[in-house]
Amino acid sequence: MDSQYGPLPVFELHSGFWVNLHHVLYQQARVRLNGRGAPRPTVPLAGHSASEQAAWDAAVAYYAENYATGDLAFSTELILLKNQLGDFEICEEISGKKQNCDAGLPPRLTQILDAAAPVYRAHDWPRDDRANRNWIAEAAPLVRQHGLILSERLADIYQTHWPKEKIRVDVTSYAGSAGAYTTLDPLRVIISSMDPRNQGPAALEVLFHEASQDIAEPVQLAINRECRQRDKPTPRDLWHALVLYTISEVIIPAFNRQGESVQTETDIAAAARNRLSKRGWDAYGNLLATFWQPYMDGNATFDDAIAHMISSL
Repeated sequence: MDSQYGPLPVFELHSGFWVNLHHVLYQQARVRLNGRGAPRPTVPLAGHSASEQAAWDAAVAYYAENYATGDLAFSTELILLKNQLGDFEICEEISGKKQNCDAGLPPRLTQILDAAAPVYRAHDWPRDDRANRNWIAEAAPLVRQHGLILSERLADIYQTHWPKEKIRVDVTSYAGSAGAYTTLDPLRVIISSMDPRNQGPAALEVLFHEASQDIAEPVQLAINRECRQRDKPTPRDLWHALVLYTISEVIIPAFNRQGESVQTETDIAAAARNRLSKRGWDAYGNLLATFWQPYMDGNATFDDAIAHMISSL
């Protein structure tokens, strides 16, 4: 995407066909299982021929049987599959019949995906790709303006270094119930272009929030270490709440430097509080405002902030 939107710092933004097909099939397979493992009746697809319907039904059934009960962010099999498909985004097929486009997938899965691909490409992909590219077109200027400063600021706060290589971001129509997720080794981010939570200034926030799942590891290690020293259980989700809080507090000054409206600042802060509240993390929000914020403002040390938070639990 750099060639279309100019070189961007920190992130590479992609709208890849195979990664999107994979997520659509996963989503439809989850719906088909009906939450209880019992497949729902097949719903005829508008405008699809009988052969297209058969190919698509076979692909959804295969995903329902093999992948739909796995978690996109934690299933090793799904992570490896997603990464492999992302690496072949310029290929029209993945069986190796053309060029060097053998994705090395199991034969039956390769057959399923190659059969479903023309159906998706003819019907839903134009809409999904357009939505992805529109999202990228809106997010790219934000990354270009704020990306480098934010990455340096967050690395400083988290007591680490930002990756030298750009972080790959696959923009998809569906990215799980949270609207985005991250996988590690290699670090890759998946973001839904259609999720209302990822629009406007929130696009920048979700990019850095997802990247922080790996970048903020020193904070998690420090929390774990402090809990062991105090013989306390590691507090559930404190680290995740800290990441959410930190991103919103860092992004607000970035927008202020660019002369954004007060409404933008208010929206970001309100959205951050809402996310903490929805997860039941209001107490963590108060804790972070009391002990983590002074560290971010330069009025406390990293170790003291972590120690005071854990001692107050």
